[in-house]
Amino acid sequence: MPEMLFARLVPILLLIGSNVFMTFAWYGHLKFKQAPLLLVILASWGIAFVEYCLAVPANRWGSAVYSAAQLKAMQEVITLTVFVGFSLLYLGQKITVNHLIGFALIAAGAWFIFRAPG
Repeated sequence: MPEMLFARLVPILLLIGSNVFMTFAWYGHLKFKQAPLLLVILASWGIAFVEYCLAVPANRWGSAVYSAAQLKAMQEVITLTVFVGFSLLYLGQKITVNHLIGFALIAAGAWFIFRAPG
């Protein structure tokens, strides 16, 4: 794999992985509402630790090829994409047309971040 492609791809893959863990840390407990809140908080912290172990290198290494704004915009689009799958598959909740329109508007904002100034 060419070095530049590797440098651009690794941060994206790490952000995808970190967002899977982040989504479980933030929303996974919703299936266990009977669990004590303190236990849920501690479990979420443990999951979030793994998320940070992926997100921090993604942003550190990604900053060599992407601006901070581009990394943030990329992370938001990845977060929404992961969340849609998580919501459907894990939580069993429906995604409505309004949800998709709202997410598409956020993705459009990310597109402007990556657009060349001019």
